[in-house]
Amino acid sequence: MPLLRDAALTAAFDRGAGRYDRLVALNPGYHAQLRRSARRLRLPDGGAGRRVLDLGCGTGASTAALAAVLPAAEIVGVDASAGMLERARAKRWPDRVSFVHAPAEELGRAGVHGPFDAVLAAYLFRNLTGPDAVLRVVRDLLAPGGRLAVHEYALGGRRADRLVWDAVCRGVILPLGSATGDRALYRHLWRSVAAFDTAPAFAARLRRAGFEDVRVLPLPGWQTGVTHTFV
Repeated sequence: MPLLRDAALTAAFDRGAGRYDRLVALNPGYHAQLRRSARRLRLPDGGAGRRVLDLGCGTGASTAALAAVLPAAEIVGVDASAGMLERARAKRWPDRVSFVHAPAEELGRAGVHGPFDAVLAAYLFRNLTGPDAVLRVVRDLLAPGGRLAVHEYALGGRRADRLVWDAVCRGVILPLGSATGDRALYRHLWRSVAAFDTAPAFAARLRRAGFEDVRVLPLPGWQTGVTHTFV
């Protein structure tokens, strides 16, 4: 079965939005890992006077991580899925947080304009048809010296990393997806990670897109070798 892309993937996220938060809550450290990636942006003064874009914000888990780590920053969350955004908007947020419904490829058309001092993109790039084009958009949105953190399932490249991911998917993710009626979405999750760049390959992709001082930082726990922050 081919990977879900574009409208098909957006529709799958729309259908699964109501159950998404409950399922990710079963992932040990899910929210703590997002806060770790937000801290890796290293914005000073709690983000005072800074604009931050949460690209692919989903139901707002990554937005909440940014709001906790950067209590003084203006945060704009963007997602292509209306269902996921509805869940995000239903939560309580300070006035400095706003949301926009738009695909990552069409930010300008939706009124999302720079400059931003930082961008966080969590679990986004492996789902894009054209990741290089979106990286160019992100680079153009950033202020001079701006910072990007990509929090992503990107296997480290060792055989053991792939074995861990396959075991987690077969033992946990696919059964949960089947139980909730979202099997197609969670099968996509499994296969999209296997088909995506390894961590070194995605770092090279960032450099080709014009980003400088690229670092690949591991995340602790069972996700070591499976999930990374690219800064």
